[in-house]
Amino acid sequence: MDELPLILVIEDEYSIQGIVEEALTEAGFATDILSSGEEALTLFRGRLKNYKALVTDVGLKGRVNGWDVAAQIRETDPGLPVVYMSGAHAEEWASKGVPNSVMLAKPFAPAQLVT
Repeated sequence: MDELPLILVIEDEYSIQGIVEEALTEAGFATDILSSGEEALTLFRGRLKNYKALVTDVGLKGRVNGWDVAAQIRETDPGLPVVYMSGAHAEEWASKGVPNSVMLAKPFAPAQLVT
């Protein structure tokens, strides 16, 4: 059996983690859900898993925000699809988001994320 495509998800609100995980799982993806940018970068740099996309909240607790995580990951994997999620920072996407990324303004429908 083929492995499901693995998505790295960074979201520090547990209620949203559940919504994102359910939407992606039902759409045929596997997920690694983390709550901090630092944790995600450590896992990604370890190269133990082959992530097919990054879905990240922008306003994360800790020193590394979603903009920074995506930029650092793209330095290693320039083609990795990036989806940002944000309520308060969506207007900053044009100036802070990585090229060829997508912004989902919270609240969003789970189907928007899957698409």
